Amino acid sequence: MLTEILAQVSREALQGEGLEAVLQGIVDCLVRRLPVAIASIILLSDDGAQFTQEVWAGVLDLDTPIGASMNAPWPVSVGAAGRCARTGEPQLILAVEKDPDYVPGNTAVRSEYLVPIHHHDRRLGVLNVESTRTDFFTGEACGVFDAVAAQIAGAIHLARVVGELELANRKLHQLSMSDGLTGIANRRCFDQQLAQDWQRLAHANQPLALALVDADCFKALNDARGHLYGDECLRELARLCTQAAIGDGDLVARFGGEELVLLLPGRGLRPARDLAERLRRSVEKHAMAHPASPVSDCVTVSIGVSALYPALSQAPEYLVAVADRALYAAKARGRNCVVGRGVRMPR
Repeated sequence: MLTEILAQVSREALQGEGLEAVLQGIVDCLVRRLPVAIASIILLSDDGAQFTQEVWAGVLDLDTPIGASMNAPWPVSVGAAGRCARTGEPQLILAVEKDPDYVPGNTAVRSEYLVPIHHHDRRLGVLNVESTRTDFFTGEACGVFDAVAAQIAGAIHLARVVGELELANRKLHQLSMSDGLTGIANRRCFDQQLAQDWQRLAHANQPLALALVDADCFKALNDARGHLYGDECLRELARLCTQAAIGDGDLVARFGGEELVLLLPGRGLRPARDLAERLRRSVEKHAMAHPASPVSDCVTVSIGVSALYPALSQAPEYLVAVADRALYAAKARGRNCVVGRGVRMPR
């Protein structure tokens, strides 16, 4: 039976989804198949100074310090589990009433076995098994629990490796969607979000607006003040655009070169144009010096705004094309202005 339990624990360690589910499956198996009143896996903090999490199965009929503090850390100075964690050695307690560190959790418990869980030199926690019998923890049974602790250590290590890989992948994905200079979304992220918003708003029959922002005479700025200054101005423009886009689902992205774009789901032409005008004034008020501009002595922007109700029969790039034509019209009017164009789409 012990061999079968060890095999089942191995399956739990390999098949569970998520570390907590794996650990819960293991302690459930121990309580279900053995004369065990309580089985718990208690995890340690990285420095080994305190227990931070407990997964358990069985019956707690007393208000124990550990049982009452499952959602809060407690120091390894508490209980036989703490002694096991401190020493790094298994603790076999054949008569719990005689052990000075035993913390009672069930009045029927007569014996307890605690095994440190460690992977290589790293101590991860303690496996705690409490039995209602005094003769249960034979050498063979303790050997099985030692093997179970090793399985748990492998499961914890694997879960942490997977977690670190998932975190690294999320960071890589975030980097792949961010513009390295400004820190806002890049063109790839914008294209994906535009396609998603187009589909979603077409089904919901809601409007979608876009503001295409171009820094006026930006090449002349780079030539006059250098690319480092130009880069700083672009970063500041990105910050101002981000401040302006405060709606749920709004996206600010670098469209290319000195062009930035604001994707504004749920906006019609008038509110999108009003937002763009506030942004234009904010940039002008910020007064970033531009000694080579024929428009002003500070950095200004021209903004083309488009808005429409998306249709599944039309490509989402049409919204960009309309905003681009509006931007061209803003430049033709002398720059430092906003031009908006709305479009009625066939359903």
